Amino acid sequence: MNVERIFDDLGHFNRYQACLYFAVVFQAIACGIHYLASVFLVDTPNFVCSPPGNITDILYGNLTASSLEDILPAFKSGTGPLVVRTAEGEQWELSRCRCALRTSPRDFAYDFDGNKTVKACDGNFVFDHTEIQQSIVTEWDLVCEKEWLAKLCQPTFMLGVLIGALVFGDIADRVGRVRILMITSLGQFVFGVAVAFSGNYYFFVSLRFLLAMVSSGYLVVVFVYVTEFTGIRVRTWTSMHVHAAFAVGIMVVALTGYLVRVWWIYQIILSLCTSPFLLFCWKFPETPFYLMAKGRCKDAQTLLDAIARFNGLECRLRADELLEPEKRENGRALLEQGADELPAQTDKKLSILDLFGSWRMAGRTCTVWAIWFIGSFGYYVFSLGSVNLGGNQYINLFLAGAVELPSYLVGCYAMDRIGRKNTCAPALLLAGVACMLIIVVPSDIEALVVVLSMTGKFAIAIAFGLIYLYTCELYPTIIRSLAVGSGSMMCRVGSVVAPFCVYLADVWTFLPQLIVGILAFIIGVLTLLLPETLGKPLTTTLGEAEALGSKKKDGLEMNQCESKA
Repeated sequence: MNVERIFDDLGHFNRYQACLYFAVVFQAIACGIHYLASVFLVDTPNFVCSPPGNITDILYGNLTASSLEDILPAFKSGTGPLVVRTAEGEQWELSRCRCALRTSPRDFAYDFDGNKTVKACDGNFVFDHTEIQQSIVTEWDLVCEKEWLAKLCQPTFMLGVLIGALVFGDIADRVGRVRILMITSLGQFVFGVAVAFSGNYYFFVSLRFLLAMVSSGYLVVVFVYVTEFTGIRVRTWTSMHVHAAFAVGIMVVALTGYLVRVWWIYQIILSLCTSPFLLFCWKFPETPFYLMAKGRCKDAQTLLDAIARFNGLECRLRADELLEPEKRENGRALLEQGADELPAQTDKKLSILDLFGSWRMAGRTCTVWAIWFIGSFGYYVFSLGSVNLGGNQYINLFLAGAVELPSYLVGCYAMDRIGRKNTCAPALLLAGVACMLIIVVPSDIEALVVVLSMTGKFAIAIAFGLIYLYTCELYPTIIRSLAVGSGSMMCRVGSVVAPFCVYLADVWTFLPQLIVGILAFIIGVLTLLLPETLGKPLTTTLGEAEALGSKKKDGLEMNQCESKA
């Protein structure tokens, strides 16, 4: 008997599951918040070196002013220096990372052909506070020779995401899903608020690293929790729409960033957004799958009875009957979802090399890894880079989150109608074409640039959302976990590399989008070579079965696997 019968009798997404689902997904908003919060935390306003002495007059081209604060909004790096005169009569040419003292000037003019004494800023800068009142850049002068410290904030955060996914995913299988949900939720609140009170840069980065670990841990475990509390009929929709909560978090960041321009107040508000979750998360039940896998049939039966009462049904299920006899004896893992019998065991211990057991399997694995990589890489390049597109950076980031909501609806609908491959490949091709069209758009048409970038984000979000499920269906049971696990690692690599790609906007504003576009188009073409699954079991070929060391030489039937982060 299969444990999936729980949902056949108690409902695949009845009242109990719906209440629990929306509660845990609410906290997933915090993950989107903390992942993208650095967009405004490390925002760098306009700035110049600060000269010694009091400034009396300023020249910038044809503009004149008496204070740097008045002229900075019009100052553009690379168009010439600011020329200032001090109360002592000295004339200085100010740029971002250096200043030059004019030697024996005859009069106060913008152009000067005489000798100059150039020196570094020595940590004295004047920032434009018109848009940004205070960020960590202005707080700790993370510009010029310290600029790399500001640019390191997001990559170190993503490294914490990678480690957190590995650590908490493993612990959740040992101590239970609910405990990890509670610990990581509390950690997001504590570390999130603590970041606001970090006294120096290194303490700030360390706290953000810990915040990344718990945020990633929650996101990984909530996918499993949702999967184990919803039936197979709705599992694709419920798992994909956890991403929608992440997108809402991005929109919250944009709105908060617009309203609050002081970084530590901004950080506190973001950390408090989902704090009500802490008031009731300790009441969440453990999943019936986990309880029965650990042999806690009595607790599982109590939970099934509670679900039935809340849903207004009569519980006729017996928890101890949902497991095979040998499973009840040793409390081992549950039966494979959707399988009536266990697959054949392999003769050898499987390794990552088994994903390359034949030329066909090797090509499939490389393509799947590439989809995982471009999904995560493109997702974060579009999100983090949206503030560099021109126009209002707050509206751009808000749109980058909002465009995801319809993408998951379209993705789910398309997967059910035309299949996984026929949804993933066109989505990647669309992202590639949209991004590459940016290079032919005139620079003064900012609205069209934003539209094309958001089209790319929409398409990438579809591919990123379905790759979990598609990977599960492309591989036989005996190497499915290896395929999903290795693909997830490629995903994390993409998220770590993405911030560095975004910084290429300093070379050319649209270079990050162009890189994503070229990669997405190439990988989209390769995706067309993958087999279609349509959510149905696949069978390995004789050669693949032999390469995997299987006892069966007439093919291994592949079980359907639902999405888990």
